[in-house]
Amino acid sequence: MAKDYSRTQRIGDQMQRELSLLIQREIKDPRLGMVTITAVEVARDLSHGKVFITVMGKEDSAEEIKRNLEILNEAAGFLRMQLGRSMKLRTVPQLHFTYDVSIRRGVELSALIERAVAEDRLHPGKDEE
Repeated sequence: MAKDYSRTQRIGDQMQRELSLLIQREIKDPRLGMVTITAVEVARDLSHGKVFITVMGKEDSAEEIKRNLEILNEAAGFLRMQLGRSMKLRTVPQLHFTYDVSIRRGVELSALIERAVAEDRLHPGKDEE
């Protein structure tokens, strides 16, 4: 039986759930926006964890994203300590927060597709003749 789901993937998934709760409940910085953790990639040796986030809300400008990343990277040590308590791991990965552009890119591509389909409906094609 092949390993379809590795240990690092399971740890990443558990870290994603735990970090979501910790950020929501423990980070009291009023500047922090509505942050969603989309994925966590953990190195095979568990030394580093790359945490992908998105910022929800009206303002998802580059400045807002940068501010949220700075807040989370400053709190990375605290979050790592809390993860160590809740996850019972011998070594807890160092956390590195990065912005996940895939969701914004997906929305942009969907809008382009919808616009192209709407324009096709306005111009009768050769198939309809």
